[in-house]
Amino acid sequence: MKTLHELRSTFPRVGRLEWIGLREARRAPVRSVPEAEVHPLVGLIGDHGRTAPPRLRALTGEPGETPVSGAAAPIPGGPGRRQVTLLQAEHLPVIAALTGREQVRPEQLRRNLLIRGIPLLALKDARFRVGEVVLEGTGECHPCSRMEETLGEGGYNAVRGHGGLTARVISGGVIRVGDPVLFLGPGTAA
Repeated sequence: MKTLHELRSTFPRVGRLEWIGLREARRAPVRSVPEAEVHPLVGLIGDHGRTAPPRLRALTGEPGETPVSGAAAPIPGGPGRRQVTLLQAEHLPVIAALTGREQVRPEQLRRNLLIRGIPLLALKDARFRVGEVVLEGTGECHPCSRMEETLGEGGYNAVRGHGGLTARVISGGVIRVGDPVLFLGPGTAA
């Protein structure tokens, strides 16, 4: 008989990245892209206008060198718990049924990544790989009041329990639609 730890680390198959969405600004429409660069300090480059941070200047230790002020403005997204949002593809038909719609598209739910084949909530507090990028699940992604605007009356409640997962970037790179999603193990999210 498997231990609880073994059960939580066993998945029936590898997941797959089916869709990537970026928003240029907070209330801007979500735009579907085939690939995206992911940076550990900011999340998805281009989402909410995020750009890669400038290179940091290291001190060489040479005599007379003066340190540069570290009073830079905080980076949006920072090392926070919500750098990337993920949605379970299998939940789209459920949300559609609950709202009385024929279908619901991922851009309507305003998440970054649509994942199929691996249960997202099992990745909470765990590290996982999407293509060459390593993420750590930090919590459930709850719906916002925009769901009423997008899906109609009751849209907020239709998404409850189906809103997906938030994650932080552990190791960046480029992700592409079709990339595998693999469980790596317990993370350090608290």
